[in-house]
Amino acid sequence: MAKKPTTLIRKSDFSQPTGSNELAMLDVYMPMMKSSAIIAAGRLGLFEALAVGPLSVAKLAAKIDSSNKGTAALTDFLIALGYLEKHGDHLANTASTQRWFTSRGKVDYTPGLLWTHEAWSMMGGLAEAVRGGHPENILWNAMVEKPHLGDLFSSYMAAFASDLGADLLKHVPVQAEYRQLLDLGGSHGLHAIRFCHHYPQLNAAIVDLPSALTKTGKTIKNEGLSERIDLIPGDLQEQNWGINHDLVFYLSVAHNHTVDENRLVFQRIFNSLNPGGLLVIHEYLTKTPKNALDAAFRLTLLLETGTQTYSYDDYSNWLTEAGFKSVELVHLDPREKGSFILARH
Repeated sequence: MAKKPTTLIRKSDFSQPTGSNELAMLDVYMPMMKSSAIIAAGRLGLFEALAVGPLSVAKLAAKIDSSNKGTAALTDFLIALGYLEKHGDHLANTASTQRWFTSRGKVDYTPGLLWTHEAWSMMGGLAEAVRGGHPENILWNAMVEKPHLGDLFSSYMAAFASDLGADLLKHVPVQAEYRQLLDLGGSHGLHAIRFCHHYPQLNAAIVDLPSALTKTGKTIKNEGLSERIDLIPGDLQEQNWGINHDLVFYLSVAHNHTVDENRLVFQRIFNSLNPGGLLVIHEYLTKTPKNALDAAFRLTLLLETGTQTYSYDDYSNWLTEAGFKSVELVHLDPREKGSFILARH
């Protein structure tokens, strides 16, 4: 039987209006400038330059190879936004900036800033995607045309994986008899690496597009796991994954596929699992009414892949149809990190 999610108190949206009836264009201007300033800081290495400690404007400018005038203008705005703070005549990262946008923090999301810089031009086609109901150029095709996009996107997803890793270890029960992990759409390889290190009995296989696996083999080799983790380049919808898997990851992948594609994947996963095996899904579940983050992500998917997010009931129904015996929902904290769905064979 599928377990229904518990009712949770909904947080207020992080996306609040800036403008007013008198100054409506602030809703357009201020978000644009905020994003531009943070992305510019990431591209310049500004946050990383301050990771070791406060610097004067002149020393910071020299360190990021920029003008004093430009550095002062950018840092003034970043202070107003709460990303930097003044220590006398010196500039410093705030605790949050240090934590999330430097190599000395918990997770360095700088690759996300670099990816957003590349994705910015794609947003220019949003009106056309809305008009047609689909992207003019699917993201995966764009990665083939511009190979550097695949590496950059994979680095961005690796930051997410680093952030999600502890939650996976906490919530995913790995039985002593489990031997084979299948990571569908595992690109960077960090989830397979983490679980193979933590559970010495596991071997793993990662299935993803060739454009997403360009650096994965080297990462696996550096971790000393080349004998235990295999790469299977190809479209997971078409690729032969093999059988006799005990644990399958389908993490932040379902939203890139249609209803019919997900139904087919879940049936194939069920058929490839050993009795007692476990499927782990990570997703951002849609609800009614949609909050700002959910609605924004769905609009992004319309532009990039032409797909969408799905509800817990959607997943529960698909998994039950495929033959899974039980389905469990785990909400992550904070909720913006998404949810796990655990389905048992």
